[in-house]
Order: sequence, then C-alpha cells, then structure tokens
Amino acid sequence: MAHGPRYNVPFRRKREGRTDYKQRIRLVLSERPRLVIRRTNKHMVVQLIEARPDGDFTLASSKSSELIKKYGWKASCGNLPASYLTGLLGGSRALQKDVTKAVLDMGLNISSKGSRIYAALKGVLDAGVEIPHSEEILPDMERLQGKHISNLSQTLSENSELYDKQFSKYVSEKFDPKKMTEHFEEVKEKILQEYSKVKSKA
Repeated sequence: MAHGPRYNVPFRRKREGRTDYKQRIRLVLSERPRLVIRRTNKHMVVQLIEARPDGDFTLASSKSSELIKKYGWKASCGNLPASYLTGLLGGSRALQKDVTKAVLDMGLNISSKGSRIYAALKGVLDAGVEIPHSEEILPDMERLQGKHISNLSQTLSENSELYDKQFSKYVSEKFDPKKMTEHFEEVKEKILQEYSKVKSKA
C-alpha cells in the first residue's frame, strides 16, 4: 500500500470497490434524482434517490420480493420479467411522489445490452418517468414478457430431469413456465391498475 506525507487514504467505499465517486459526482451535478438499480443473484432493487446536504434521501423504492407478497408473482425474482415489473412498480411509486425525471445510476455494474438493469429501466420508463437513455440497450418486449423462458420450458419438457433442474423454483410453486407470458401480463395489469390514478395525474 502506498504511503508518505502526500498520500491521501481513499474513501472506504472506494477502497472496497463499492462506489465510483467520479461517476457519482457527475450524477449528483445533473440535479435530478438518481434511479439506483442494483441486482443480486436472486433479486432486483430499484430506488429513486435524491442527494441532499445531510445525505441521500430515498424518494421511492421497490424490491422484486414485493412481487410475490403483493401481486402473486410465482416465478423467479431475478429474471428479466421480474426486473421489468420491479422497475414498473418503482417508477409508479416515483410518480406518486411527483418524481417525473431522473438519471440512471447503475453503480459498478457493467453495461450490457438487454440486461436485467435495463429491463428494470424499461419498467421505470413505461411507468412514465423520464430518464435519458438509448433505445438500443433495452431488452425487446418478448424477452421482458418471458417468452424465452416459455420456449425453453417447452424444449426441456421432454426431459424431466433437465426440466426439474432448470425450473425447480417453478415446480415448487406449482407454476407452469409455459404460461410465463400470461402470468407476466396478469401481474403487470395489477400494478398498472393500482397506480392508474397516479399516472393519469402525471
């Protein structure tokens, strides 16, 4: 480790590889709330955060685990459809708090076209929040609806061992992944109906 009278110890979060402070200051200087999207192996988290002199303040947030508790989601909480729905929920709550514009903060995640990060972004955009972006990086609607999951389940249905291994979560929930697209639309409609009055006022 470097040392000496002129050496400045980096901030702890920078040393831990958790925060890019150069990126953060650019986002804060935009004077818009940050749309913070974070992913884990199993879940997605979407937050609208405002930087204030006394620290960050969360204006609205949503977690993919809420899809199960509130809207009857039966599939994985870490796939593209769940990411989109989490973004849609977070964006709808942002409008409820009169947040109509934001800037994307994807942290240290690598920008990858059609990723879960951009699936969540698409959900926030469809909720009605304005965020600078390129249309090219967003997943296509068929993947957001989970059609690729339905197709894979159809392909593996002839091999019960592979099917049970790949779709163990769905099997435990007694959910047929072939119906993913229909299930996605059902949950999406529940979210839209809950926040429809908010969107009409925005």
